[in-house]
Amino acid sequence: MNETILLRDDERTRCEVWTRVMGYHRPVAAFNAGKRSEHRERCHFQERRAWEPRHAAAAAA
Repeated sequence: MNETILLRDDERTRCEVWTRVMGYHRPVAAFNAGKRSEHRERCHFQERRAWEPRHAAAAAA
């Protein structure tokens, strides 16, 4: 059963984004304009688990 839940704008809750800066965590909303701009330009990545194959194509073969 795949149900799609649709929310009106007045039913939504704002999500607060935190990031690690210089060894501690801070909310992005508290950054000054320059730091927010730098945060938007960052490259985000997702780590693989140690047991996952390096290449999906090699695992499928």
